[in-house]
Amino acid sequence: MWAMFHTCSSLTSIDVSKFNTEKVTNMRGMFGGCSNLTSLNVSNFNTENVTDMLSMFYGCNSLTSLDVSNFRTQNVTNMYGMFCACTNLTSLDVSKFDTRNVTDMSFMFSGCNGLTSIDVSKFNTDKVTNMRGMYHCCYSLTSLELSKFDTRNVTDMGYMFGSCNNLTSIDVSNFDTKNVTNMHNMFIGCGNLTSIDVSNFDTRNVTNMYGMFGDCGNLTSIDVSNFDTQSVTNMDFMFFQCYSLTSLDLSNFDTQNVTNMYGMFDGCVNLATIYASDKFVTTACSEDGEMFSDCKKLVGAVPYDPNRIGKEMANYTTGYFTYKAASGIDAVSATDNIAAEYYDVNGRRLNAPQKGINIVKRGNITTKVLVK
Repeated sequence: MWAMFHTCSSLTSIDVSKFNTEKVTNMRGMFGGCSNLTSLNVSNFNTENVTDMLSMFYGCNSLTSLDVSNFRTQNVTNMYGMFCACTNLTSLDVSKFDTRNVTDMSFMFSGCNGLTSIDVSKFNTDKVTNMRGMYHCCYSLTSLELSKFDTRNVTDMGYMFGSCNNLTSIDVSNFDTKNVTNMHNMFIGCGNLTSIDVSNFDTRNVTNMYGMFGDCGNLTSIDVSNFDTQSVTNMDFMFFQCYSLTSLDLSNFDTQNVTNMYGMFDGCVNLATIYASDKFVTTACSEDGEMFSDCKKLVGAVPYDPNRIGKEMANYTTGYFTYKAASGIDAVSATDNIAAEYYDVNGRRLNAPQKGINIVKRGNITTKVLVK
């Protein structure tokens, strides 16, 4: 039944209620592009032998309801775009879907902007490799229960929650991201989220963080202090328009391979402090326009100057960063023969480093250090 009614865009109704589908293995694109279909009864479909449901209902944007609650999906491997662009659906029961063999869930619910909830709490995702755009543009969703998602094999999370601008909470704290290479626009446009716990994300293989938190205007903090960014090449717009952030700890960011930092902090109007270490470099960066644009409150070694907003200011000696060693404390070598001298921010000599910002002088080198 592959593409059986595909792009039959003039169809307004069709009776498939008596179809015998028990031997069908492929329903790919079966109703895809039936944009004027206002009703569809597939509630009696026997899908126990189906392996492919890619784009099955893609673009059925006139449907307001669809009963797939009895679908038996234990043999399905592909759910790419299954309900993508079903823009007028107001409810969808997939709570009983058996997804044990699914490898691709990319764009599965993308553009389902009328859905206020999707119960995927029992989805078995341990074979899934692609979650790109899974909930992209689900404008009406306010919450998602993903705490049991097994993401150990996922490589692509680009746009996964992009433009879910009514999400107020989401728990991704248990996501295993060690194999993820793409986090491009992962949370972009999630403007009502006040917090995202990504502190346990393993980002060692991620190459693309373009727009990852872009336009998350209500986020008051993001803990990315443990991010391993040694493989990342693109950080364009990573924190774009995060206008509620007041500080960022990028002390573990290793940016030696990053070529793109365009608009990285653009529009972070309340950002006052960016902590960074010696690992934050811009030697490979060729795209840095608007990097610090409109960061009016940002102060590091020097105060913010709206005429100096490029990569030349991405340092803690003559730029807008505040020094913090990658370990979280001053990385003073015990074998170094030159003794370190400690001062507070007012220039008073200290016997030992204190909590907060310290000025550390060793020989001819003076640095600002945050001690927790």
